Amino acid sequence: MRLGVIDVGSNTVHLLIVDAHPGASPVPYHSQRATLRLMRYLDEEGCITEEGQQLIIGAIRDAVETVARIGVDDLIATATSAIREAPNGEQVLARAEQEAGVILQVLSGEDEARITMLAVRRWLGWSAGEILLFDIGGGSFEIAQGADEYPDVSLSVPLGAGRSTINFLREDPPPREAVSLLRAHSRQVLTEARDTMFSDRPAPTRVVGTSKTIRSLGRLIGGPPNPVTGELAPLHYTGLREWEPTLREMPGSVREYLPGITPERGYQILAGAIVLRTAMKVFGVETLTVSPWALREGIVLRYIDQLDGTGATPPGA
Repeated sequence: MRLGVIDVGSNTVHLLIVDAHPGASPVPYHSQRATLRLMRYLDEEGCITEEGQQLIIGAIRDAVETVARIGVDDLIATATSAIREAPNGEQVLARAEQEAGVILQVLSGEDEARITMLAVRRWLGWSAGEILLFDIGGGSFEIAQGADEYPDVSLSVPLGAGRSTINFLREDPPPREAVSLLRAHSRQVLTEARDTMFSDRPAPTRVVGTSKTIRSLGRLIGGPPNPVTGELAPLHYTGLREWEPTLREMPGSVREYLPGITPERGYQILAGAIVLRTAMKVFGVETLTVSPWALREGIVLRYIDQLDGTGATPPGA
């Protein structure tokens, strides 16, 4: 069957179309994304402005047109932190249904973590053992841990790369004081998360990072994928520490020309690097395995499991 997934995130509206059936790996057929950077379109109350709403609706319409042209057996549309946390999020959802004909399912941060863990587990297999997962989006940072397909503990904190940029690194490039403030804030939030949610968890067998921000940093620091297997290079704490000062001195318009950094990520990759390095420090992580599968692949896998009757929907999703 051919399945379409529209993912309305904080940074992009991403359409992924895959060919999939029970027992097989989903095969990508088409992918397209529209850059949003919704954190730039929030007013003082955190509401998405009219300009931001028009960007969302326009991108969804473009995705729907592509779906109609290609043809799919089913279409799933989801929204994450930017819409779920906006006071006028319900208005945006209503407009998406009325003006673009799409009903968006709003995922909680915990749902994002659970579904992403499913994708990572299927990618790495059971031999990966106890997995600690870091997933940095535009608005939020999901952390999860467990030894099964769905995590035993998961949470979402407001440390996404776009949100952290807008809240702390508005100057481009930012002064050292701003970087220090973001690092201190991240350390406080992540230390509390570690101590309250993860203190009684066993040491992970594998620490895994996913999302475009982490994949971009992995490509920049670790190099290109293995040309034979396609496996992504691991991301080492020491490499991240060495690259951070260079990223700090560059404006976003220059960062986007670095290996692995796309134009829509150049302005926020520094914040992502700071938050990720802080997370690795707080959780005592030296090396991060980078997974190419994340939320969208998890949505596809969960859908197929339900069709086949072999999988269960994670609680709350």
